[in-house]
Amino acid sequence: MKNSRLLASIFVFIALIFVSCKDKNESTSETENTTPADTDIARSESAESVALQDAPPPGDRVVKYSPFPEQDFPNNVYFGDTHLHTSWSTDAGMVGNIRGPEDAYRLAKGGTITSSFGLKVKLSRPLDFLVVSDHAENLGLAPAIAESDPTLLKNEWGKKIHDYVKAGKPTDAFDMWITQVNSQDDKLAGSGMAETWWNRSNAIAEKYNEPGLFTAFIGFEWTSMPNGNNLHRNLVFRDDATKTGQIIPISSYDTTDPEELWNYMDTYEKKTGGKVLAIPHNGNMSNGLMFDDVTLTTKKPIDKDYAQRRMQKEPIYEVTQIKGDGEAHPFLSPNDEFADFYTWDTGTLGPETTTKEMWPREYAREALKRGLVFEEKLGTNPFKFGMIGSSDSHTSIPVTTEDNFFGKVSLTEPSADPYYRFDEVIVARTNPDKTKQIHHWRAAASGLAAVWSRENTREALWDAMARKEVYATTGTRIRVRVFAGWDFIAQDLTRSNFAENGYKKGVPMGGDLKDAPDNGAPKFLIKAVRDPDGANLDRVQIIKGWVDKNGQTQEKVYDVAVSDDRKPNATGKYPPVGNTINMEDLSYSNSIGDPTLGTYWSDPDFDATQRAFYYVRVIEIPTPSWVAFDLKVFGGKLPEGATDAVLTLQERAYTSPIWYTPK
Repeated sequence: MKNSRLLASIFVFIALIFVSCKDKNESTSETENTTPADTDIARSESAESVALQDAPPPGDRVVKYSPFPEQDFPNNVYFGDTHLHTSWSTDAGMVGNIRGPEDAYRLAKGGTITSSFGLKVKLSRPLDFLVVSDHAENLGLAPAIAESDPTLLKNEWGKKIHDYVKAGKPTDAFDMWITQVNSQDDKLAGSGMAETWWNRSNAIAEKYNEPGLFTAFIGFEWTSMPNGNNLHRNLVFRDDATKTGQIIPISSYDTTDPEELWNYMDTYEKKTGGKVLAIPHNGNMSNGLMFDDVTLTTKKPIDKDYAQRRMQKEPIYEVTQIKGDGEAHPFLSPNDEFADFYTWDTGTLGPETTTKEMWPREYAREALKRGLVFEEKLGTNPFKFGMIGSSDSHTSIPVTTEDNFFGKVSLTEPSADPYYRFDEVIVARTNPDKTKQIHHWRAAASGLAAVWSRENTREALWDAMARKEVYATTGTRIRVRVFAGWDFIAQDLTRSNFAENGYKKGVPMGGDLKDAPDNGAPKFLIKAVRDPDGANLDRVQIIKGWVDKNGQTQEKVYDVAVSDDRKPNATGKYPPVGNTINMEDLSYSNSIGDPTLGTYWSDPDFDATQRAFYYVRVIEIPTPSWVAFDLKVFGGKLPEGATDAVLTLQERAYTSPIWYTPK
């Protein structure tokens, strides 16, 4: 090594002499007029430049060292929220939220802001990306009233609602707006309000977008709610404001039919050359409409064209958020001990009551199973979606940790008053059957969208969403990765190039397996790592759904990796991991569970003739809920009737499925 460095020094020295001699021989009259000291400096700088910057060509040698320039597979997971509302959403801004998109972005990027009710708030860790998805229906109405926007005041209806607020009658103003929304009669149409506030929203997203560091997507929520049934979609654009500024958001004033939304998305892409996707959420409040067998308007059975368009436009589904968890339902999955997690299944956003007959068309797992049946009939699966989580917070505050939960709306920010914090009715407010109403004590501090991507940019993250290489968490930052293929072996789990090999020999979450080899079964490689600031892992599960030989859908939950070397009992079930929570100070111990869990697993029940899907669910050990933290901080008690309030929970993650299609 010393000799090599000595030779290198000699070569550099020779190069310096060579350049110096060359400079002397080629010096001009101008050089001769330069002072000797200046000449020496000039020649020295020139020689050093040549020696250090103009390296000799390698000749015929082709040398490669760094492996990374040629790698393009996703190598990082990014956490964010695709569903956050600010004061620019009328149902937020007219019920107490005074924090706009700039506050939301500053908070998401790691800053500290003051909440609408005067509390300092900061995220435990910054987000990697954010979609401010304010409602399209009269976007910006609340701040326009606050600013006495001249565009608003030129409109007769706009001036009236403005004057109500300024006169100290906000309830009258809100009722006036709700009446307009329910009647689908936009009194501000053609006023210029939509263009003004949409362009302002785009400009703010551009201001906070920092490719490689933080992604501020441009987006909005289309709030379809026929008869109060939830068919909402969040639209996420891949593009910047030069393209999104060429349109204005479609709203429920225009249509409540998802097929018309897809037409709008087609028009945008044809007009601008851009790209946009839609993310449905809260099928649990749709009264069976979210994953229905028929179209919304014509009530015709869904066909192949519908199925293809739906999956092209809506590749992912928001499976968990504040208004309940939509992965599974205990009635539909009675053998799944973890299926009953923040189950909101009694009512809609309107006056109607949900019945158990509707549940199969409302929950993600059942929809994934039914999608396999549709695929056999139509040749295309209308419910072949990936899964993410997000918050749907209306406070401008995308917090998802139990000890920092700022509620669904600003009225439910942390407060010693148990009425607003716990007893506020969030769902079924207008239902005549008060037993169907859902109160804020049942809110979930959920969730997050996790995206596997090569880089943190709009384009890269959006592409990952489109190919479904995403997963949902209930707010924790569990890292989970899964590959499936026909040729994996157990030793692949411990390879140093685990991910590279996974992509080479198999498919990731969101992928497809086909052409099963004779007597072969799919092999899975799974790795899960706890949130660095969170709880240990209890177990890793694979949820399988399939269509049997009689055309009936089936499901099974496999515990494929279990912490603490637990053994199954006679029924095949593993005992609970335990509970280390100290309810006095709400601490817990990571003395149970494991920080990492991984496994190689082959489906023991595989039938190559049957369509199937597989997704991974990762469960944490028990930890305290936000309700428990509230009771500790404020010292109060739960309202009467809050017997179903959650005090401890097991946070979790759900990956997008991997599908198997027979030959």
